Amino acid sequence: MQPLQYYIGLMSGTSMDGIDAVLATLSGTEWQGVSAHAFIAYPDELKQHLLALQTPAHNELARAALLAQQLAQLNAQAVSAVLSHAQIKPETITALGCHGQTVRHTPQQHYSIQLMDWALLAELTGITTVGDFRSRDLAAGGQGAPLVPAFHQAVFASTQQSRVVLNLGGIANISVLPPSQPAFGFDTGPANMLMDAWVQLHWQQQYDHNGTLASNGQIIVSLLQSMLSDAYFAQPYPKSTGRDLFSLNWLNHYLSGRENPADVLRTLLELTAQTAVSAIISAAPHTECVYVCGGGSQNMLLMQTLRQLLSRHHITLHTTDALQLPAQLVEAAAFAWLAACWYQRQPVATHFATGAAGARIPGCGYWA
Repeated sequence: MQPLQYYIGLMSGTSMDGIDAVLATLSGTEWQGVSAHAFIAYPDELKQHLLALQTPAHNELARAALLAQQLAQLNAQAVSAVLSHAQIKPETITALGCHGQTVRHTPQQHYSIQLMDWALLAELTGITTVGDFRSRDLAAGGQGAPLVPAFHQAVFASTQQSRVVLNLGGIANISVLPPSQPAFGFDTGPANMLMDAWVQLHWQQQYDHNGTLASNGQIIVSLLQSMLSDAYFAQPYPKSTGRDLFSLNWLNHYLSGRENPADVLRTLLELTAQTAVSAIISAAPHTECVYVCGGGSQNMLLMQTLRQLLSRHHITLHTTDALQLPAQLVEAAAFAWLAACWYQRQPVATHFATGAAGARIPGCGYWA
């Protein structure tokens, strides 16, 4: 067994709510666990500026560069916070892995933009910094996402049981973990992203706590069927998606404008649940257990809906807390692990999920 080393993982997903930072312990690339966590919320103004970069606009190159610097400052604060919680010094950290903030994802044109000034983050923290995790996979012909199925296999796989990890972030994605076989996965469609945008538009709240607002609505069957007809859901994997497709503009295409907002919200929740479950049954019909991670695990109505749909196929539903990694920490933990793989020069089999030509060492590093 190799000596134990500390790594930090930093993640902000398509929900754009803030930065999760975790302190992880590894032996080489063998996962040992998380010992500390911190969260830094995005200021509202920053989030609006990031959302504005989703579409072409005046002077966007300069705006993007300045936002990347601001994001580096916030990520450095997250690093400082997690170090403070753990009461350890920066020099004890082998490396940190920082995903950056996705603002464009267009794999069909072979690019995906994660905004971050990784060099500045290395300067601010004094820690070897690994970022730009998607570019090598894209260069090798992959989608660049999802990158986490290989991590899920390293941490959650069973030699006895067919499992699926369902990440409910802004976008929903699955990692299929067959016993003694390589993991694969793909984005199933929207998760929190559309629901959050609708809640912010109509209730001026950041999100629907526990699904309370959606519980006041009824499913609009015709709307649900129309949305389910989108070509993305029938597209074969490997596939990945983001705000470039599933935006309020996409939703408005299906609305008459006369719908009750609570009904639309309940229908969006049903869309998330049905597309995720359909993808699981289609891609992994022998699944015995689904383990949920991400912010959507906190939406009790969404979890209840998923549980009911999965039970029809005799599949049980849990959160990753049952596997000793809290649901809110999984994605940040993945980038601590990917940083360790980069540091140890260990190729990662992301290609089973992304469609790349083979395993590659993802990431670029800035030595402390």
